[in-house]
Amino acid sequence: MSLEVQETPATGSPTAAPSRVPRLRINEIFHSLQGEADAVGFPSVFVRLTGCPLRCTYCDTEYAFHAGEWLELPEILARVRGYGARHVCVTGGEPLAQPNCLQLLERLCDAGYAVSLETSGALDIAGVDARVSRVVDVKTPESGEAARNRIENFPHLTARDQLKFVIGSRADFDWSREFLAEHELAGRCQVLFSPSYGKLAPTALADWILEERLPVRFQLQLHKILWGETPGK
Repeated sequence: MSLEVQETPATGSPTAAPSRVPRLRINEIFHSLQGEADAVGFPSVFVRLTGCPLRCTYCDTEYAFHAGEWLELPEILARVRGYGARHVCVTGGEPLAQPNCLQLLERLCDAGYAVSLETSGALDIAGVDARVSRVVDVKTPESGEAARNRIENFPHLTARDQLKFVIGSRADFDWSREFLAEHELAGRCQVLFSPSYGKLAPTALADWILEERLPVRFQLQLHKILWGETPGK
């Protein structure tokens, strides 16, 4: 009998529950336009997993911390297939908090999808299928979770991956610029700088990037421009 991981309601910490078939606790599966990273603008299916061990101050998916239904992998794949999209994004919460996420990513790749993973950067990414584009957060001080950045992940990054900084202030920007240089991240993969929604004016961040001549890609969250903070978009 295999063991799966379930998120506890209070903390998002895993507890073991027996199951014969690999399954995951899913908050939602929906069809929208990808709003970030390299696949921005493409119709995509989003598989949002329940649970997260972090509590970022700017989190816009707190509803995914606890609510969700347990689905076996074949059912998840069937729902994804029903939307007829080529791009699939596995997100959260923190999807890697559920170990069976690795099997889901592999199965999606085997099925021929262009797969991306959105992860907090606080958990080990080494076991993620090499065909997956990993979009890894670097938590800035204003997130309240900068101490959770897992530096050990950086050597695993490849040209198909992306690092994402969500920046909420000039102090956040200066910290990010120094962090970028200290860890030589621009040479590892594409680096994205995004203004924290509702906290930092996008034009301010754009100006700072140009003034400092940083080797990063400025991005806005397309889905929020189109639909605000509507869940399932």
